[in-house]
Amino acid sequence: MPHWETPPEDLPAAIREVKTALRRNIEASGRSVDEVFAVAEQAVADRVAEIKADRERGEAIWPIIDYADIANGTVSQAQLDKLRRRGCLVVRGHFEHEQARRWDAEIVDYVDGNNFFEDYRGPGDDFFGSVGSKPEIYPIYWSAAQMEARQSERMANVQSFLNSQWKSESEGVQWFDPDRDSLYPDRIRRRPPGADSGGLGTHSDPGTLDLWMTQAYQKAFRHLFDGTIEEYDPWDAAYRTSGPQYPGSTMCSAFRTFQGWTALSDMAHDQGVLHTVPIPEAMAYLMLRPLLDDVPEDDMCGVTTNQVFPASEKWHPLLMEALSGIPDVRAGDSVWWHCDMIHSVAPIKDQQGWGNVMYIPAAPWCERNEKYAATVREAFITGSSPGDFPEEHYERNWTNRFQVEQLNETGRRGMDLG
Repeated sequence: MPHWETPPEDLPAAIREVKTALRRNIEASGRSVDEVFAVAEQAVADRVAEIKADRERGEAIWPIIDYADIANGTVSQAQLDKLRRRGCLVVRGHFEHEQARRWDAEIVDYVDGNNFFEDYRGPGDDFFGSVGSKPEIYPIYWSAAQMEARQSERMANVQSFLNSQWKSESEGVQWFDPDRDSLYPDRIRRRPPGADSGGLGTHSDPGTLDLWMTQAYQKAFRHLFDGTIEEYDPWDAAYRTSGPQYPGSTMCSAFRTFQGWTALSDMAHDQGVLHTVPIPEAMAYLMLRPLLDDVPEDDMCGVTTNQVFPASEKWHPLLMEALSGIPDVRAGDSVWWHCDMIHSVAPIKDQQGWGNVMYIPAAPWCERNEKYAATVREAFITGSSPGDFPEEHYERNWTNRFQVEQLNETGRRGMDLG
Protein backbone atom coordinates (compact mmCIF):
# COMPACT_ATOMS: atom_id res chain seq x y z
CA MET A 1 0.00 0.00 0.00
CA PRO A 2 1.53 3.39 -0.92
CA HIS A 3 2.01 5.72 2.00
CA TRP A 4 3.52 9.14 2.71
CA GLU A 5 4.54 10.23 6.20
CA THR A 6 4.36 13.88 5.11
CA PRO A 7 1.98 15.36 2.55
CA PRO A 8 2.96 14.33 -0.99
CA GLU A 9 3.93 17.14 -3.34
CA ASP A 10 1.47 16.06 -6.03
CA LEU A 11 -1.73 15.57 -4.03
CA PRO A 12 -4.07 14.73 -6.94
CA ALA A 13 -1.69 12.02 -8.19
CA ALA A 14 -1.24 10.62 -4.69
CA ILE A 15 -5.00 10.52 -4.14
CA ARG A 16 -5.50 8.61 -7.37
CA GLU A 17 -2.72 6.19 -6.43
CA VAL A 18 -3.98 5.47 -2.93
CA LYS A 19 -7.59 5.08 -4.07
CA THR A 20 -6.53 2.55 -6.69
CA ALA A 21 -4.53 0.63 -4.09
CA LEU A 22 -7.37 0.64 -1.55
CA ARG A 23 -9.86 -0.64 -4.11
CA ARG A 24 -7.49 -3.43 -5.14
CA ASN A 25 -6.96 -4.34 -1.50
CA ILE A 26 -10.70 -4.64 -0.91
CA GLU A 27 -11.29 -6.58 -4.12
CA ALA A 28 -8.48 -9.02 -3.26
CA SER A 29 -10.68 -10.18 -0.39
CA GLY A 30 -13.35 -11.30 -2.85
CA ARG A 31 -15.68 -8.42 -2.02
CA SER A 32 -16.40 -5.31 -4.06
CA VAL A 33 -16.07 -1.75 -2.82
CA ASP A 34 -19.83 -1.35 -3.17
CA GLU A 35 -20.45 -4.45 -1.03
CA VAL A 36 -18.14 -3.25 1.72
CA PHE A 37 -19.56 0.26 1.71
CA ALA A 38 -23.08 -1.20 1.90
CA VAL A 39 -22.14 -2.82 5.23
CA ALA A 40 -20.97 0.52 6.63
CA GLU A 41 -23.99 2.31 5.21
CA GLN A 42 -26.44 -0.16 6.75
CA ALA A 43 -24.79 0.12 10.18
CA VAL A 44 -25.10 3.91 10.00
CA ALA A 45 -28.67 3.74 8.68
CA ASP A 46 -29.69 1.58 11.64
CA ARG A 47 -28.25 4.15 14.06
CA VAL A 48 -29.85 7.05 12.20
CA ALA A 49 -33.24 5.33 12.40
CA GLU A 50 -32.78 4.79 16.14
CA ILE A 51 -31.83 8.42 16.72
CA LYS A 52 -34.76 9.73 14.68
CA ALA A 53 -37.17 7.46 16.55
CA ASP A 54 -35.84 8.69 19.90
CA ARG A 55 -36.17 12.27 18.71
CA GLU A 56 -39.79 11.74 17.69
CA ARG A 57 -40.55 10.26 21.12
CA GLY A 58 -38.97 13.28 22.79
CA GLU A 59 -36.18 11.20 24.33
CA ALA A 60 -32.71 12.63 24.96
CA ILE A 61 -30.28 11.87 22.14
CA TRP A 62 -27.20 12.66 24.21
CA PRO A 63 -26.48 10.34 27.16
CA ILE A 64 -26.42 12.19 30.49
CA ILE A 65 -24.55 10.74 33.49
CA ASP A 66 -24.10 12.29 36.92
CA TYR A 67 -20.53 12.83 38.06
CA ALA A 68 -21.39 11.18 41.38
CA ASP A 69 -22.20 7.92 39.59
CA ILE A 70 -18.87 8.01 37.75
CA ALA A 71 -16.96 8.71 40.98
CA ASN A 72 -18.86 6.00 42.89
CA GLY A 73 -18.78 3.39 40.15
CA THR A 74 -22.58 3.28 39.98
CA VAL A 75 -23.12 4.06 36.29
CA SER A 76 -25.77 1.60 35.07
CA GLN A 77 -25.20 -0.87 32.25
CA ALA A 78 -27.96 0.83 30.26
CA GLN A 79 -26.11 4.15 30.55
CA LEU A 80 -22.85 2.53 29.47
CA ASP A 81 -24.54 0.90 26.50
CA LYS A 82 -26.01 4.22 25.39
CA LEU A 83 -22.64 5.97 25.79
CA ARG A 84 -20.97 3.43 23.53
CA ARG A 85 -23.80 3.56 20.96
CA ARG A 86 -23.84 7.34 20.81
CA GLY A 87 -20.15 8.08 21.46
CA CYS A 88 -20.92 11.27 23.36
CA LEU A 89 -21.86 12.31 26.87
CA VAL A 90 -22.85 15.13 29.18
CA VAL A 91 -21.46 14.76 32.71
CA ARG A 92 -23.83 16.55 35.07
CA GLY A 93 -22.18 18.23 38.04
CA HIS A 94 -18.65 17.37 36.92
CA PHE A 95 -17.62 20.39 38.97
CA GLU A 96 -19.64 22.33 41.50
CA HIS A 97 -21.62 25.11 39.85
CA GLU A 98 -20.04 27.84 41.98
CA GLN A 99 -16.53 26.47 41.34
CA ALA A 100 -17.07 26.78 37.59
CA ARG A 101 -18.45 30.30 37.99
CA ARG A 102 -15.39 31.26 40.07
CA TRP A 103 -13.09 29.92 37.38
CA ASP A 104 -14.96 31.98 34.81
CA ALA A 105 -14.52 35.15 36.89
CA GLU A 106 -10.84 34.35 37.49
CA ILE A 107 -10.26 34.04 33.75
CA VAL A 108 -11.78 37.49 33.26
CA ASP A 109 -9.47 38.89 35.94
CA TYR A 110 -6.51 37.07 34.36
CA VAL A 111 -7.00 38.48 30.87
CA ASP A 112 -8.08 41.94 32.02
CA GLY A 113 -5.18 42.26 34.45
CA ASN A 114 -2.74 41.43 31.68
CA ASN A 115 -4.23 43.82 29.10
CA PHE A 116 -5.18 40.99 26.76
CA PHE A 117 -7.79 42.99 24.87
CA GLU A 118 -5.46 45.94 24.35
CA ASP A 119 -2.80 43.55 22.97
CA TYR A 120 -5.13 41.23 21.03
CA ARG A 121 -3.99 40.97 17.42
CA GLY A 122 -7.02 39.17 15.96
CA PRO A 123 -7.62 35.47 15.29
CA GLY A 124 -4.42 33.52 14.78
CA ASP A 125 -6.43 30.54 13.54
CA ASP A 126 -8.45 30.89 10.33
CA PHE A 127 -10.77 28.06 11.36
CA PHE A 128 -11.89 29.44 14.72
CA GLY A 129 -11.54 32.96 13.40
CA SER A 130 -14.47 32.26 11.11
CA VAL A 131 -17.03 32.21 13.94
CA GLY A 132 -17.36 35.98 13.75
CA SER A 133 -17.14 37.08 17.41
CA LYS A 134 -14.08 39.23 18.24
CA PRO A 135 -12.66 37.46 20.04
CA GLU A 136 -14.67 34.36 20.82
CA ILE A 137 -11.80 31.92 21.19
CA TYR A 138 -9.16 33.25 23.59
CA PRO A 139 -5.65 31.91 22.80
CA ILE A 140 -4.99 31.50 26.53
CA TYR A 141 -3.61 28.24 27.97
CA TRP A 142 -1.92 28.71 31.33
CA SER A 143 -4.40 30.42 33.66
CA ALA A 144 -4.80 29.00 37.15
CA ALA A 145 -8.43 28.17 36.33
CA GLN A 146 -7.52 26.02 33.33
CA MET A 147 -4.67 24.24 35.07
CA GLU A 148 -6.66 23.59 38.24
CA ALA A 149 -9.38 21.96 36.16
CA ARG A 150 -6.92 19.93 34.07
CA GLN A 151 -5.07 18.47 37.05
CA SER A 152 -8.09 18.00 39.35
CA GLU A 153 -9.10 14.62 40.73
CA ARG A 154 -12.61 15.10 39.35
CA MET A 155 -11.25 15.59 35.83
CA ALA A 156 -8.97 12.55 36.17
CA ASN A 157 -11.92 10.43 37.30
CA VAL A 158 -14.01 11.35 34.26
CA GLN A 159 -11.10 10.95 31.83
CA SER A 160 -10.32 7.46 33.20
CA PHE A 161 -13.99 6.52 32.92
CA LEU A 162 -14.12 7.68 29.30
CA ASN A 163 -10.80 6.05 28.41
CA SER A 164 -12.10 2.77 29.81
CA GLN A 165 -14.77 2.70 27.10
CA TRP A 166 -11.94 2.12 24.63
CA LYS A 167 -9.94 -1.02 24.02
CA SER A 168 -6.59 0.21 25.32
CA GLU A 169 -4.96 -3.19 24.83
CA SER A 170 -5.31 -5.30 21.71
CA GLU A 171 -3.13 -7.47 19.50
CA GLY A 172 -0.88 -8.02 22.49
CA VAL A 173 -0.01 -4.30 22.79
CA GLN A 174 -0.88 -1.81 25.53
CA TRP A 175 -1.72 1.20 23.37
CA PHE A 176 -2.32 3.70 26.18
CA ASP A 177 -2.62 4.06 29.95
CA PRO A 178 -6.30 4.80 30.66
CA ASP A 179 -5.54 6.22 34.11
CA ARG A 180 -2.93 8.81 33.14
CA ASP A 181 -3.75 11.90 31.11
CA SER A 182 -1.27 14.08 29.23
CA LEU A 183 -3.02 17.35 30.18
CA TYR A 184 -3.42 18.45 26.55
CA PRO A 185 -3.61 22.28 26.74
CA ASP A 186 -6.29 24.01 24.72
CA ARG A 187 -8.02 27.38 24.67
CA ILE A 188 -11.02 29.16 26.18
CA ARG A 189 -14.25 30.24 24.55
CA ARG A 190 -16.14 33.24 25.93
CA ARG A 191 -19.16 34.34 23.91
CA PRO A 192 -21.02 37.31 25.44
CA PRO A 193 -24.77 37.98 25.60
CA GLY A 194 -26.03 39.59 22.42
CA ALA A 195 -23.26 38.06 20.32
CA ASP A 196 -23.74 36.99 16.73
CA SER A 197 -21.64 33.97 15.79
CA GLY A 198 -21.33 32.19 12.49
CA GLY A 199 -20.83 28.82 14.14
CA LEU A 200 -18.64 26.04 12.76
CA GLY A 201 -19.62 23.70 9.94
CA THR A 202 -19.88 19.92 10.26
CA HIS A 203 -16.43 18.37 10.40
CA SER A 204 -14.29 15.73 12.07
CA ASP A 205 -10.88 16.22 13.71
CA PRO A 206 -8.90 12.94 13.74
CA GLY A 207 -6.88 13.94 10.68
CA THR A 208 -7.22 14.59 6.96
CA LEU A 209 -5.49 12.81 4.08
CA ASP A 210 -3.11 11.19 6.55
CA LEU A 211 -5.97 8.88 7.55
CA TRP A 212 -5.69 7.15 4.16
CA MET A 213 -2.06 7.88 3.31
CA THR A 214 0.08 7.10 6.38
CA GLN A 215 1.15 3.60 7.36
CA ALA A 216 -0.11 3.83 10.95
CA TYR A 217 -3.61 4.88 9.96
CA GLN A 218 -3.74 2.31 7.17
CA LYS A 219 -3.26 -0.22 9.96
CA ALA A 220 -5.72 1.51 12.29
CA PHE A 221 -8.44 1.33 9.62
CA ARG A 222 -7.28 -2.00 8.17
CA HIS A 223 -10.66 -3.70 8.58
CA LEU A 224 -12.29 -1.16 6.29
CA PHE A 225 -9.96 -1.99 3.43
CA ASP A 226 -9.18 -5.71 3.72
CA GLY A 227 -12.66 -7.19 3.40
CA THR A 228 -13.21 -7.67 7.13
CA ILE A 229 -15.36 -4.60 7.75
CA GLU A 230 -17.55 -6.45 10.23
CA GLU A 231 -14.53 -6.53 12.56
CA TYR A 232 -14.03 -2.76 12.51
CA ASP A 233 -14.30 -1.33 16.02
CA PRO A 234 -14.30 2.47 16.46
CA TRP A 235 -13.35 1.88 20.11
CA ASP A 236 -10.12 -0.02 19.36
CA ALA A 237 -7.02 2.16 19.84
CA ALA A 238 -4.74 -0.16 17.84
CA TYR A 239 -2.10 1.80 15.88
CA ARG A 240 -3.72 5.18 16.61
CA THR A 241 -1.34 6.12 19.41
CA SER A 242 1.81 6.34 17.31
CA GLY A 243 0.54 7.60 13.96
CA PRO A 244 1.48 11.15 12.96
CA GLN A 245 -0.86 13.72 11.48
CA TYR A 246 0.01 15.73 8.44
CA PRO A 247 1.03 19.28 9.40
CA GLY A 248 -1.77 21.81 9.22
CA SER A 249 -3.50 24.59 11.07
CA THR A 250 -6.10 22.23 12.56
CA MET A 251 -3.86 19.28 13.39
CA CYS A 252 -3.72 17.57 16.77
CA SER A 253 -0.39 16.06 17.75
CA ALA A 254 -1.99 14.09 20.57
CA PHE A 255 -4.22 11.04 20.59
CA ARG A 256 -7.53 11.93 22.21
CA THR A 257 -10.08 9.30 23.12
CA PHE A 258 -12.66 12.04 23.57
CA GLN A 259 -12.73 15.71 22.78
CA GLY A 260 -14.37 17.75 25.48
CA TRP A 261 -15.14 21.01 27.19
CA THR A 262 -16.22 22.12 30.63
CA ALA A 263 -19.00 24.69 30.87
CA LEU A 264 -18.21 27.92 32.74
CA SER A 265 -21.70 29.36 32.24
CA ASP A 266 -25.24 28.05 31.93
CA MET A 267 -26.18 27.47 28.27
CA ALA A 268 -29.53 26.65 26.72
CA HIS A 269 -29.71 24.05 23.96
CA ASP A 270 -30.81 26.61 21.34
CA GLN A 271 -28.02 29.15 21.92
CA GLY A 272 -25.41 28.27 19.31
CA VAL A 273 -24.31 25.02 20.95
CA LEU A 274 -22.35 21.94 19.96
CA HIS A 275 -23.99 19.38 17.67
CA THR A 276 -22.68 15.93 16.78
CA VAL A 277 -23.57 13.02 14.54
CA PRO A 278 -23.69 10.64 17.51
CA ILE A 279 -22.61 7.51 15.62
CA PRO A 280 -19.04 6.31 16.29
CA GLU A 281 -19.29 3.85 13.37
CA ALA A 282 -19.79 6.77 10.97
CA MET A 283 -16.01 6.90 10.50
CA ALA A 284 -16.26 3.75 8.35
CA TYR A 285 -18.78 5.53 6.12
CA LEU A 286 -16.54 8.62 5.87
CA MET A 287 -13.43 6.59 5.03
CA LEU A 288 -15.05 4.37 2.39
CA ARG A 289 -17.26 7.01 0.73
CA PRO A 290 -14.48 8.48 -1.51
CA LEU A 291 -13.93 5.08 -3.16
CA LEU A 292 -17.38 5.00 -4.77
CA ASP A 293 -17.72 5.66 -8.50
CA ASP A 294 -19.56 8.99 -8.17
CA VAL A 295 -16.54 10.68 -6.58
CA PRO A 296 -13.86 12.14 -8.92
CA GLU A 297 -10.64 10.13 -8.90
CA ASP A 298 -8.54 12.97 -7.46
CA ASP A 299 -11.10 13.90 -4.77
CA MET A 300 -11.62 12.50 -1.27
CA CYS A 301 -15.07 14.05 -0.79
CA GLY A 302 -13.47 17.41 -0.11
CA VAL A 303 -10.81 16.19 2.34
CA THR A 304 -7.43 17.84 1.84
CA THR A 305 -4.47 19.08 3.87
CA ASN A 306 -4.44 22.22 6.03
CA GLN A 307 -8.21 22.14 6.47
CA VAL A 308 -10.60 20.20 8.66
CA PHE A 309 -12.19 16.93 7.51
CA PRO A 310 -15.56 18.13 6.15
CA ALA A 311 -18.87 16.31 6.32
CA SER A 312 -21.54 17.55 3.95
CA GLU A 313 -24.99 17.06 2.50
CA LYS A 314 -23.34 16.53 -0.90
CA TRP A 315 -21.36 13.44 0.08
CA HIS A 316 -22.84 12.33 3.41
CA PRO A 317 -26.59 13.13 3.46
CA LEU A 318 -27.46 10.07 5.56
CA LEU A 319 -25.12 11.19 8.34
CA MET A 320 -26.54 14.70 8.42
CA GLU A 321 -29.98 13.31 9.32
CA ALA A 322 -28.61 12.36 12.75
CA LEU A 323 -27.02 15.72 13.65
CA SER A 324 -28.10 16.38 17.25
CA GLY A 325 -27.40 19.24 19.67
CA ILE A 326 -26.49 19.01 23.32
CA PRO A 327 -29.17 19.50 25.98
CA ASP A 328 -29.20 22.51 28.31
CA VAL A 329 -26.04 22.57 30.42
CA ARG A 330 -25.08 24.39 33.59
CA ALA A 331 -21.74 25.79 34.66
CA GLY A 332 -19.73 22.83 35.95
CA ASP A 333 -21.18 20.28 33.54
CA SER A 334 -18.80 18.82 30.95
CA VAL A 335 -19.47 17.69 27.38
CA TRP A 336 -17.57 14.92 25.58
CA TRP A 337 -17.54 13.32 22.13
CA HIS A 338 -15.58 10.45 20.56
CA CYS A 339 -12.48 11.73 18.77
CA ASP A 340 -13.72 10.58 15.33
CA MET A 341 -17.14 12.12 15.71
CA ILE A 342 -18.58 14.59 13.21
CA HIS A 343 -19.48 17.77 15.05
CA SER A 344 -20.42 21.39 14.50
CA VAL A 345 -21.38 24.52 16.39
CA ALA A 346 -24.71 26.09 15.48
CA PRO A 347 -24.77 29.77 14.45
CA ILE A 348 -26.50 32.23 16.78
CA LYS A 349 -27.95 35.71 16.51
CA ASP A 350 -28.28 37.83 19.67
CA GLN A 351 -27.18 35.14 22.09
CA GLN A 352 -29.07 35.03 25.36
CA GLY A 353 -26.63 34.66 28.25
CA TRP A 354 -22.94 33.84 28.20
CA GLY A 355 -21.50 30.86 26.32
CA ASN A 356 -18.23 30.11 28.10
CA VAL A 357 -16.18 26.91 28.08
CA MET A 358 -12.72 25.52 28.78
CA TYR A 359 -11.60 22.98 26.18
CA ILE A 360 -10.21 19.95 28.04
CA PRO A 361 -10.10 16.56 26.26
CA ALA A 362 -9.20 13.05 27.39
CA ALA A 363 -5.70 12.46 26.02
CA PRO A 364 -4.31 9.35 27.74
CA TRP A 365 -0.61 8.68 28.14
CA CYS A 366 0.81 6.87 25.10
CA GLU A 367 3.78 7.03 22.74
CA ARG A 368 2.30 9.84 20.68
CA ASN A 369 1.25 11.92 23.68
CA GLU A 370 4.56 11.43 25.45
CA LYS A 371 6.33 13.00 22.46
CA TYR A 372 3.98 15.96 22.44
CA ALA A 373 4.25 16.34 26.23
CA ALA A 374 7.88 17.40 25.85
CA THR A 375 6.82 20.40 23.76
CA VAL A 376 3.89 21.12 26.10
CA ARG A 377 6.22 21.17 29.09
CA GLU A 378 8.45 23.76 27.43
CA ALA A 379 5.43 25.88 26.44
CA PHE A 380 4.12 25.71 30.00
CA ILE A 381 7.41 26.76 31.56
CA THR A 382 7.86 29.69 29.15
CA GLY A 383 4.19 30.71 28.92
CA SER A 384 4.14 30.04 25.19
CA SER A 385 1.35 28.84 22.93
CA PRO A 386 1.55 25.03 22.58
CA GLY A 387 2.84 23.56 19.34
CA ASP A 388 -0.54 22.63 17.89
CA PHE A 389 -1.75 26.22 18.01
CA PRO A 390 -0.84 29.51 16.32
CA GLU A 391 2.33 31.13 17.67
CA GLU A 392 0.67 33.98 19.56
CA HIS A 393 2.41 33.64 22.95
CA TYR A 394 0.34 36.21 24.82
CA GLU A 395 1.17 34.79 28.24
CA ARG A 396 4.97 34.79 28.15
CA ASN A 397 5.24 37.92 30.27
CA TRP A 398 2.15 37.35 32.42
CA THR A 399 3.57 36.90 35.91
CA ASN A 400 0.40 35.42 37.40
CA ARG A 401 0.13 32.46 35.07
CA PHE A 402 0.15 28.99 36.64
CA GLN A 403 3.65 27.90 37.77
CA VAL A 404 5.54 24.61 37.98
CA GLU A 405 5.47 24.63 41.79
CA GLN A 406 1.66 24.69 41.69
CA LEU A 407 1.43 21.35 39.89
CA ASN A 408 0.07 18.48 41.93
CA GLU A 409 0.98 14.84 41.35
CA THR A 410 -1.51 14.50 38.49
CA GLY A 411 -0.20 17.65 36.86
CA ARG A 412 3.41 16.58 37.17
CA ARG A 413 2.66 13.19 35.64
CA GLY A 414 0.78 14.86 32.80
CA MET A 415 3.76 17.10 32.11
CA ASP A 416 6.13 14.12 32.56
CA LEU A 417 7.89 15.88 35.42
CA GLY A 418 8.12 12.78 37.61
